[in-house]
Amino acid sequence: MNIHEYQAKELLKEFNVAVPDGIAVFTVEEAVKAAESLKQKGTALFVVKAQIHAGGRGKGRTKESGAKGVILARSVGEVRKAAESLLGETLVTVQTGEAGKKVERIYITDGVDIKEEYYVGVTLDRTRNQNVIMVSTEGGVEIEKVAAETPEKIVKEWVEPGMPLHGHQARRLAFALGLSGDPLKKAVKFIMALYKAYEKTDASIVEINPLALTDDNDIVALDAKINFDDNALFRQTEICKLRDKSEENPLEVEAVESDLNYIKLDGNVGCMVNGAGLAMATMDMIKLAGGEPANFLDVGGGANVDTVRNGFRIILKDPNVEAILINIFGGIVRCDRVANGILEAVKDPDIVRKLENMPLIVRLQGTNAEEGKKIIDESGLNVISAVLLKEAAQEVTRAISG
Repeated sequence: MNIHEYQAKELLKEFNVAVPDGIAVFTVEEAVKAAESLKQKGTALFVVKAQIHAGGRGKGRTKESGAKGVILARSVGEVRKAAESLLGETLVTVQTGEAGKKVERIYITDGVDIKEEYYVGVTLDRTRNQNVIMVSTEGGVEIEKVAAETPEKIVKEWVEPGMPLHGHQARRLAFALGLSGDPLKKAVKFIMALYKAYEKTDASIVEINPLALTDDNDIVALDAKINFDDNALFRQTEICKLRDKSEENPLEVEAVESDLNYIKLDGNVGCMVNGAGLAMATMDMIKLAGGEPANFLDVGGGANVDTVRNGFRIILKDPNVEAILINIFGGIVRCDRVANGILEAVKDPDIVRKLENMPLIVRLQGTNAEEGKKIIDESGLNVISAVLLKEAAQEVTRAISG
């Protein structure tokens, strides 16, 4: 689960992570009031930031007004103009694609005088099964670009599972940023607090880019990104309340409510598979056969009539889908039960209508696979039955091109 920048900063404040003052608003008048409130606290420079679930806002532009996603304002009047140019507009960034995202809220924050910009992030290093804290002097730049072009500028510290981040590790990271004196102490405190926030919130990644050294020698987070581990949200009830479904793909939201693991992709082959690993392998085979998967959909090990029916409904709501490949391995669930589940699911009038002119390829392997294949072959449905995964992928791409 992802949250907005202003939500991430409010959350980080609870762990004593230093962030500039800011107020999130939904209307132009609220933006003016927020600016006036910050001005009373001594703010002379404002930053008006579009709040969408995508990076690259500073370089992004709105489709209609052409405004940047991050605007500096030196007066309350300029804040009003910035709010008018952003709210209700569609912001296009490198991460949104050409479709962009509608700006429904903005963040009015205190502008700071920046001496230096850095990067700091915390995530799980799956290659070492350890959490890793990364810092770089290349702040304000896409960290992926830094990693690709100048990896030596990224310094890392790993933390053993079950162990805390030690002070000497945080100091080594702060030294790597070239800090000394009071800024060094503040950076150490910042990194320790940030790691605590990462652990306590069950985050999958926390990124501060840029982390700023101000003219007053303070260390503050100018931007903040937090993603959370969906599997741990059951114990993060307050964080769950921060979810903004309007920023998520509606099909993915519907899948979550149906207990399905679904991710929308850009292809035209709908995939329904049980098991994440098999789903990934299925998408790879479709690509190798010359096709493009339209989604990742894992219906789980216990696929039944309801999960198959819900899977069909979600896949068929994607207008790009031209064919569907069902690939089920019968381990926990028997293939004959899955086959009967498919027959029951396609009795739904909406599903039947949408499947009339759409190729459907079914591959069943594992327990009672022969019985399942027989049920499908004798069903009278317009279904292509496959035995090998390679064969199934070839059939689906052949059906589309034919």
